[in-house]
Amino acid sequence: MIEGRAQVPGCIAVTGMNARPDNPGPGLAVAHCLREAADYHGRIVGLGYEALDPGVHLPRYCDAGYLLPYPSTGDDAFLERLQLVKEREGIDTLIPCLDAELPSVTRLAPELRSMGIATFVPAPDQLELRNKDRLTELADHAGIACPETKPITDAGFFYNAGRDGWRYPLVVKGIFYDAEVVKGPEQGVAAFTRISSRWGLPVLVQRFLKGEEVNLTGVGDGEGKLLGSVMMKKLALTDKGKAWAGITIADDTLYEASRSLVSATCWKGPLEVEVMREPDGTYQLIEINPRFPAWVYLTAGAGQNVVQVLLELMSGGMPADRGYAPAGTVYIRYAEDIVIPLAEYESVVMNGWRLQDPPAEAAKL
Repeated sequence: MIEGRAQVPGCIAVTGMNARPDNPGPGLAVAHCLREAADYHGRIVGLGYEALDPGVHLPRYCDAGYLLPYPSTGDDAFLERLQLVKEREGIDTLIPCLDAELPSVTRLAPELRSMGIATFVPAPDQLELRNKDRLTELADHAGIACPETKPITDAGFFYNAGRDGWRYPLVVKGIFYDAEVVKGPEQGVAAFTRISSRWGLPVLVQRFLKGEEVNLTGVGDGEGKLLGSVMMKKLALTDKGKAWAGITIADDTLYEASRSLVSATCWKGPLEVEVMREPDGTYQLIEINPRFPAWVYLTAGAGQNVVQVLLELMSGGMPADRGYAPAGTVYIRYAEDIVIPLAEYESVVMNGWRLQDPPAEAAKL
């Protein structure tokens, strides 16, 4: 079940260290959960993609910070960089936090294991199942409905949408990430161009649903059990529809749908289930994300730290199934200024890591 050694990690690498206000990565929140995990006292290495990713520069969350090559550069570059981080920092565990990374990490799990880096990620077929263009299949596993979704490769769709039975507003999504609500053809073409340039084709068009979005995060043990569940309703949104504030909720329908989905797929690793609850009470599955969400620190505050659950699984333990966290815990995101010496920023830009007292192994390089 474990891709790597079944023992308590000593040094964990966490990706997704950006903190864009409108669309933050989950990495900082995962690192924050690790800092508060009762049974973890090891080091944390933050892995980012840009020199301005805050998590690379925050020692209270990450003991060291490094840059990774973008996934588009290929598996060899990714492995080479992780090998360097392994030699310098002694990482023995990797927690990927971005959708675009998961195909590479899943594919490279055997190589990572041979390097001494453990992972706990979905199998390749599980990862393909949660692709946004297979939403209907996932909804069947969950036992709930889903909005009609159409993959497109031509922006001309938006000028002929009405002829094909599609009515505005529509939701335009990237195959990996990103979503935007559009209210007419011009907005649709602009969203198609922006999203396809970043995430490639096809772009997905989804019928817009009115209602209240509710989300669940937890960990699948790879054998059909969902552990550490926490559910959240958004109280404030960014321009991209991401949660800026939220509150834990108790929603039996969402919980049972998520359990059914994990049981049917034997999902392995973190996940986030996004559901829209329509005014008439109908539940519509929006998507499944194969990683922790950016709001994951709420789970630590709610007394059900799902990152700690992941560590227990990776350490060969059997976490108790405590159902879902109780309702009534609120979180509010905020922006923070980080002040660093120019020399540190230059080190990240030029070398790919922040200045620090290097481990003994670094002297050998």
